[in-house]
Amino acid sequence: MKKEIGFSVSFFRLATTPTGTPTIMSQLPPPGYPPQPGYSPYGNTGQKPPSSGSSSTVIIWVVVGVVLFLMLLVCSGILLGLLLPAVQAGREAARRMNCSNNMKLIGLAMHNYHDTYGQLPPAYTTDANGRPLHSWRTALLPFLEQQALYDSIDMTKPWDDPVNQLAAQTVVPAYSCPSFANSDQTLTTYVAVVDPKGVMSGSTATRFRDILDGMANTILVVETESRNAVPWMSPTDVNLSTFLSPNGERSVAGGHSHIGGGHVCLADGAVQFVSDSIDRGMAEALVTKDGSEIIQGF
Repeated sequence: MKKEIGFSVSFFRLATTPTGTPTIMSQLPPPGYPPQPGYSPYGNTGQKPPSSGSSSTVIIWVVVGVVLFLMLLVCSGILLGLLLPAVQAGREAARRMNCSNNMKLIGLAMHNYHDTYGQLPPAYTTDANGRPLHSWRTALLPFLEQQALYDSIDMTKPWDDPVNQLAAQTVVPAYSCPSFANSDQTLTTYVAVVDPKGVMSGSTATRFRDILDGMANTILVVETESRNAVPWMSPTDVNLSTFLSPNGERSVAGGHSHIGGGHVCLADGAVQFVSDSIDRGMAEALVTKDGSEIIQGF
């Protein structure tokens, strides 16, 4: 009974009447009391509504992200623009080095040929009627690790005879300049300067002892302009006039595969890069084998 009274009394509170007499007033809980689980004064969801400050923060971060992304794109483009010329220059330097190595292989093959036969190969071989048949490039094949290719060629018939067609279509790496942009890889820019006063005078072979101007001052093979490229197996080269073409013509399309000039292989086997601006008289002096010209660097 006491427990029940105590429970009932808990729902009453004292109040004071206008006369000051305390009285007991009913303190019944409001309907729905106590609160049900999940009750919230903000509604039946049990969560506070999102504030406007949170939305503004999200928008700001989105804007900042977009701006940073655009800045990254711009910086990447600038960086690429700065690096691209350097990358291209590096690639050309590598191609130029490979081209120089090709010329050195040709010079070495020339020396090995001379050691074997006691003379350099002629610019071209001829038939009984004096018609050119094959190039010095074909004669050098055994000394460029191309013995099998050389053996497949009929040297008694012209280079473009049907019997030699398969060989003519074979690409010889030593005769291909990496910077020479042409879909036909059987073309070469490595040629001799055929001239009566030069090492390569035609069908007549030259010996090293015939080079009176000094082997370090006399040209064996040159890298000609792209427009003068020839099939590597063809008995075709360039003459002195073509080699001495005005410098202005070398700067237009069809000029050297390399910017500013081309390689030359000297009789001593050394390879030099000759500028397009070389003096015409100096260039001619490099071609002659016994002209007694004074050459002081080039």
